[in-house]
Amino acid sequence: MRELLHTGLAQLGIVPPEGAAELLVRYAALLLRQNEVMNLTAITAPEDVATLHFLDSAALLAAADFRGKRVIDVGTGAGFPGLPLKILEPSVELTLLDSLDKRIVWLRSVCAELGLFGVECLHARAEEQGLAAGYRDSFDLALSRAVAPLRLLGELCLPFVRPGGRFLAMKTTACGEELSQAAHGLQLLGGTVLPPYDYVIPHTGVTHRAVMVEKISHTPKGYPRRWAKIQKAPL
Repeated sequence: MRELLHTGLAQLGIVPPEGAAELLVRYAALLLRQNEVMNLTAITAPEDVATLHFLDSAALLAAADFRGKRVIDVGTGAGFPGLPLKILEPSVELTLLDSLDKRIVWLRSVCAELGLFGVECLHARAEEQGLAAGYRDSFDLALSRAVAPLRLLGELCLPFVRPGGRFLAMKTTACGEELSQAAHGLQLLGGTVLPPYDYVIPHTGVTHRAVMVEKISHTPKGYPRRWAKIQKAPL
């Protein structure tokens, strides 16, 4: 795994801080051990964890400037993409948000085990937390990976982003129609769609896409709505 990480990060043009690869290896061990008792990932081969989780997440470092940024990972699950990004760019001030408390409890233990500081592990629903002072219109970057279609995801994530910040949604390159359907809602929420960032995950030949949305104005009052409403009547 270490060799895959070193060569893969080099292919992405990322120079990791000292000890980062070892932290990722330890994170993988914690993930696979916990996965035996909790459903965290369907990817269980160590080399696939290295590529399809860690290097996939790391690719975002080439899509935006994360240095010193306040970042929220919405629907983080087992910590992707937020925790690998924090390990590779320690200056990030990171919030990991998930609606399942047992995942957040586990993520807190992972951060303690790895000695990571500047990480808030928050048990909350995105559509509720996006209304809270100190979170709404407050983050430089909001990230999300494999959570929901963009028509729904934009309403969950854009309210967290400050004007001038960005929302990055990790998708496949076949998301063109999904993005077209979401474009009106993203604009209504204060965003404008930028050219996407496509990248090949090293050692896999798989191409993924980071959909990039810049926040150009504050999200209007009344958004995000309740989850049932978001699902029933997407923007």
